[in-house]
Amino acid sequence: MFREIKYFIFLLIIILFIFFSINYYISDKNKKKTFRSISSIENKIKIYESNLPVIYNDTQDIIRYLNLDDNKNKKKYSFWELLKSDN
Repeated sequence: MFREIKYFIFLLIIILFIFFSINYYISDKNKKKTFRSISSIENKIKIYESNLPVIYNDTQDIIRYLNLDDNKNKKKYSFWELLKSDN
């Protein structure tokens, strides 16, 4: 008997927790608070964005491409020749 009452109380607590949680997140008060928070964050982003300094691009022609044909002294290796020992 005591065991069934204990399980019933546990089940009741879980159901109440789920009900109140859903009730809170669906409420208009929470929706308004969330919208105000998002709105204030967007306003702060706009303010910070207007104060950002502009950094100009100084990386023109910084990459130099090499041709593989330019290096003629390069030794050609084969995989099996690398594994052979000189002894």
